[in-house]
Amino acid sequence: MPRPFDGSSPGPAPHGLDRRGLYGISVTAELTGVAPPNLRAYEAKGLIEPTRTEGGTRRYSEHDLHRIARISGLLDEGLNLRGIGYVLELEAETQRLRQEIEELRARLGRGAARGGSRDER
Repeated sequence: MPRPFDGSSPGPAPHGLDRRGLYGISVTAELTGVAPPNLRAYEAKGLIEPTRTEGGTRRYSEHDLHRIARISGLLDEGLNLRGIGYVLELEAETQRLRQEIEELRARLGRGAARGGSRDER
């Protein structure tokens, strides 16, 4: 069955997606094509972390929707939930390292623009 929410991408959710909990579990299930019990299972396994209202109601964000789409795609490729957890961790670490590299390149570029040497300390 095709999923109404086509947030499936080959990699992790785009950086900077809104993390405010906006959607209840029923709306999230409808948008993603993933049944509420499966959403609860993903949360129990630590794959998603919806916010909670004061009353304890789950609220899912745009970031969560993309993550759920990624989980669905990995399930379709034959991975189990434990394997998906590892993939998501590795993707997050890769994204963090790429951001760190970009920041270091920017700092090096600013140093070179001021006439500094990379060997300067």
